[in-house]
Amino acid sequence: MPKFTVTSAIDILVVAILVYQLLLIIRGRRAVHILLGLGILGLIYVVAIWARLELLRTILATLAPYTAIALIVIFQSELRRMLARLGRRPFLGVTQLERRELTQEILLAIAHLSQKRIGALIVLENKLGLRTFVESGVTLDAAISRDLLCSIFHTGGALHDGAVIIQGDRITAAAWFLPLTTNPALITELGTRHRAALGITEESDCMAVVVSEETGKISIAAFSEIELDVSLERVEDLLTGRLERRDMRTSPQAQHGSPVVRESTFDRP
Repeated sequence: MPKFTVTSAIDILVVAILVYQLLLIIRGRRAVHILLGLGILGLIYVVAIWARLELLRTILATLAPYTAIALIVIFQSELRRMLARLGRRPFLGVTQLERRELTQEILLAIAHLSQKRIGALIVLENKLGLRTFVESGVTLDAAISRDLLCSIFHTGGALHDGAVIIQGDRITAAAWFLPLTTNPALITELGTRHRAALGITEESDCMAVVVSEETGKISIAAFSEIELDVSLERVEDLLTGRLERRDMRTSPQAQHGSPVVRESTFDRP
């Protein structure tokens, strides 16, 4: 037996990761059945050698050199998908390009919901996890898309009540009920969605985007503060993290020192 070294461990780990990525890609696809068929052919070849079935062994041995080319043709879509997955640098998280694409999907959904005056509450996780609250909702684990977000909040749908939580590049849960803010000064001034958005930002460092069902106006809550009636450009700035900690006066309430909209210190690094 060769000596087990650190290089050997790295070699095994890299191969295991590649095999695992391949299994994730082909899971639930017809490629699984093709691989099973190839495995059966390999088993038949071993049996042919053991039983001295020369004709069968010769046929399979003749076809074997063309197996690599056949695999490339058969699995071309799966191979492209695997290379694309590796190119997205999965170990380093969501890339800047992907983040911009996801932000655009969220902004398109918010714009549609605002225009149609459909109430919505979208919570984006930051550094502190929200697993405790996620367990109270319906698990989705779906890719972020405008159509999905609009479908979730569509009036009359099974999941339109409650909030949607976004963790990284996935919609983790829907129909998620949040703790309401305990600030007594805001109980009579804000609706349930706005109070829920403030409540979750009091418990975590997440950001919550609210669309009013009555007016279609957009609000943003973070760090136990809320901005009312903000523009899509403002939402995009916060989602992409271009703003630094600074004073803001984006509404008449802020200019008059309202406890609802204060001089904010939003910071999304």
